[in-house]
Amino acid sequence: MEALKYLLLPPVINALLILAGLAAGARRLTGGLLIALGLASLLVLATPVASHALRQGLEPPPLSGPAALRGEGAIVILGGGRDYQSPEFGWGDAPSNPTWRRLAYGAWLQRGSDWPILVTGGRVHDEHSAEASLMAAALREVFGVPVRWLEGESRNTAENARFSAAMLEAAGIERVALVSQAWHLPRASAEFEGAGLEVLAAPTEFASAPPPGLHAWIPRAYHLNQSTRALHEWLGRGVSWLKTQLPTR
Repeated sequence: MEALKYLLLPPVINALLILAGLAAGARRLTGGLLIALGLASLLVLATPVASHALRQGLEPPPLSGPAALRGEGAIVILGGGRDYQSPEFGWGDAPSNPTWRRLAYGAWLQRGSDWPILVTGGRVHDEHSAEASLMAAALREVFGVPVRWLEGESRNTAENARFSAAMLEAAGIERVALVSQAWHLPRASAEFEGAGLEVLAAPTEFASAPPPGLHAWIPRAYHLNQSTRALHEWLGRGVSWLKTQLPTR
């Protein structure tokens, strides 16, 4: 299932379309259309216009700052990946750039609210350290913010939600501010709500509007990456919707 997911996302799906076109014959109508579709879709998805449109449709409204965190609750920061063998901090692995953005926002919310922090992320590829331990080190040593709970067994968003909910339930916490990239939060929020928590979405890194004029249509690898992330979320939404439509035994 995991491998199938990547076959349906750029740039693999685009390459498959081009290869199918070549196999059908580039001079034939079907082959030519498949090649053109593969190339054109790859270029369009790499434009600022396309990546912005795909991401913006996923994003919830921003949180109204730390003032929104009233009463009792916790800040849950989702792991967003790691950089392997990063030398600058001396930790070995270090949080990836998307994770740093989440950590910075979570630290800001904590300072303004005093809600305790839970970090969640495990070992996707059997790494030496759980991602949550890298996140806790960053919050402590870079931002000077304490971490109360460290969930280091999860490998995906569904497990993030299930394992974090169990830890928070033991502490009597039912309400969380969930921190992640804006494009990722709707699906993540649904997972945490399904685990029994009341979720206050705390999105960060919103899609920037395309630059004016011709620059909005110039393909770049960065925007292809952003489009791919957004399509991954749309695909996840589609799978979740299909699951709700299938009969249960």
